[in-house]
Amino acid sequence: MSEFPFAAVVGQEALKTALLLNAINPRIGGVLISGPRGSAKSTLARALAAILPSDSEGQRAPFVTLPLGASEDRLVGSLDLQKVLAEREATFHQGLLAKADGGVLYVDEVNLLPDTLVDLLLDVAASGTNIVERDGISHSHPARFSLIGTMNPDEGELRPQLLDRFGLCLEQAGAISIDERIAIVQQREAFDRDPAGTLQNYEHAQAALAERIAKAQRLLKEITTDSWVYRTIANSCEAAGVEGLRADVTWHRAAQAHAAWRGVGGVEQQDIDTVEPWVLAHRRTQPPEQSPPSSPPNQTPSQGEGGSSAANNAPSGGSSSQRGEQGQWGAMPPMAQASISQPALKLPDSDEFAQRAKRAHTAASAGKGGALGQGRSQVTTSRLDGFATIIANRGQWPWQQLKMRKARAGQATAHLVLLDTSGSTLGQRLLGQAKGLVESLVTQAYAAREQVAVLGFGNGGVVPILSRRRAPKNARGTLDSAKGGGGTPLREAIIEAKRLIRQWQRREPGLKVRTYLITDGRTRETVDDLAPLDDCLLIDTEQAKVKRGQGARIAQQLGARYWPASFGKPSMAVSVHQPGNLS
Repeated sequence: MSEFPFAAVVGQEALKTALLLNAINPRIGGVLISGPRGSAKSTLARALAAILPSDSEGQRAPFVTLPLGASEDRLVGSLDLQKVLAEREATFHQGLLAKADGGVLYVDEVNLLPDTLVDLLLDVAASGTNIVERDGISHSHPARFSLIGTMNPDEGELRPQLLDRFGLCLEQAGAISIDERIAIVQQREAFDRDPAGTLQNYEHAQAALAERIAKAQRLLKEITTDSWVYRTIANSCEAAGVEGLRADVTWHRAAQAHAAWRGVGGVEQQDIDTVEPWVLAHRRTQPPEQSPPSSPPNQTPSQGEGGSSAANNAPSGGSSSQRGEQGQWGAMPPMAQASISQPALKLPDSDEFAQRAKRAHTAASAGKGGALGQGRSQVTTSRLDGFATIIANRGQWPWQQLKMRKARAGQATAHLVLLDTSGSTLGQRLLGQAKGLVESLVTQAYAAREQVAVLGFGNGGVVPILSRRRAPKNARGTLDSAKGGGGTPLREAIIEAKRLIRQWQRREPGLKVRTYLITDGRTRETVDDLAPLDDCLLIDTEQAKVKRGQGARIAQQLGARYWPASFGKPSMAVSVHQPGNLS
């Protein structure tokens, strides 16, 4: 099957250059392409292999696709059972990493790939060597390939730890000019009518690209880097607030590859500037310096990581809860409140609710949740351990006994916190008190080595405060930066939580997700038409003397456990009510 020629792709100059640089020096660590459907991500990835230089034996560079359902054995390689049985010799069976050596390893929808596989292939992509120590095999082989990952951000993001490990990241804009649309369609139609003719028309251009890549690869080791380059990159990384030194190392490698691509002997300023956005796009924590006029009218400047830049006035067509329910609080601009420390949460024990659910014979019972670190999902399936089985049977056939590979200790637990940041939470410093609760949850998750994500809903929208990651040791700075104001988009928050949970569990089957909805309940929105939110605890922060009781109503509608928070009291006594029997 003929692949669309790389040189024939219309536009996408930045993406083309980034792919070529990674082909020149695969130690850059791969290219992550984030963009909407139909933006030529897959087309360019497949076309790249055709212009890579052939090996010493004249073989074309391989193009290997890593499917979403691939196992770790298929990726890294494993014991060749057929040779063990036929020749009684422990032999290594190559995986996809070995087959991709010298070519392209392509991962479509990398954001849906299990994190363990993503972590593993990024390790090999950076080192260029695959080392296998398993099943009685000690084997290593070269695995120098150009790693390309594509993803549609509408289907979920990569976790920050894995995102950072991709060398370059390009976020494609969804907007395409009319002229480009016409040119793309015409080019595609010409290829579909006559693939061979199109390839022939671009034969010289393709050959020129291949020769230029080979020349750049030879020149790469001769590229010089002056001391000012190191200082320039270091200053830029510090200004961008990147974590660690991976950005610095990647930036150097990418700039050197760009200099080699241009055919010059040393890194120059234009090499640094060209690759800067691709290196920092997924690592920057501080916004780039901009002049004040660059902010659109009626929009507040960016609030930094975890903050919200939404205007305090809701659209004219917004819900009544966004326009009027908050009174003077809803009319105020977004405000920040510092976290107020809270005692460790004494959440109800999971066994109590599990027993109630069992007696009720329904999974929708309110007793699914529990305290942090007390409900890891266990893996009940296991698979054959070929090497252990052969050893146990001492070469006999047919096998008299089978040895199964033990399942891992358990699946990870992710804690999803939905924090009400609407205008009503600014009174009595409820937002600061609620942030203290979140900080307590994060601290417990950190001790249990579990994952956590925090979404804020207020200011007329839902914004991420802390993206899903291993719980940090200290989250106070991130929480303090979250601002409050505006209406209470409760329905939007619940819908977004359900979407995230589906994404996470699709990528990691068996993942346990616990949801905490922290709100004062001051909203006119109803959620009774939404499906129950599994394993959810609603923490009611309303502290008025005459309470409206909306928190209990919301908990009942969501099938969640209900807990009224008691701020500022020495005892954090728990009061849990079953839905349908709320007081």
